[in-house]
Amino acid sequence: MKNVTDAFLSLGHWPFAGSFGFNTDILATNPINLSVVIGVLIFFGKGVLSDLLDNRKQRILNTIRNSEELREGAIEQLEKARARLRKVESDADQYRVNEYAAIERDKLNLINSIYTTLEQQEKNNKETLRFEQQRAINQVQQWVLQQAFQGALGTLSSCLNNELHLRTISVNIDILGAMQELKN
Repeated sequence: MKNVTDAFLSLGHWPFAGSFGFNTDILATNPINLSVVIGVLIFFGKGVLSDLLDNRKQRILNTIRNSEELREGAIEQLEKARARLRKVESDADQYRVNEYAAIERDKLNLINSIYTTLEQQEKNNKETLRFEQQRAINQVQQWVLQQAFQGALGTLSSCLNNELHLRTISVNIDILGAMQELKN
């Protein structure tokens, strides 16, 4: 057998047909050997490779399926959250409208109450003024009557004597009796 280095040096040299060995020269390797090795690898490796690819395909499909389920769940939760948000916004708008209406109603009630109170106060003031005027008028009338009465008594006392006084009383009694008869 020849030295291995000799086989590398001479590309045109082939070993004898009866010998068996490895040819490490890639350029000198027989294409038939390569096709046999590749065929054996494909034949025996096809099942293993097919199983690996099927397993990988199943894992990918499961992952996609799980992702789709998660996506659908997320979309459902998003729709629920949006519905809750719309409801909360609607409730907030309704509350705002109700509160504005209540504020306006309270404001009108307060204005009406103040107006009524002012009218009542004005009425009370006018009534108090009338009362005070009437009281002042009554006081003045009493004073004038008292002064007139005192003046009349003074005049009558100085002018009337006993006889004139009795005659005046008698005439007044007769007038009152005549009035009494007319009423009956």
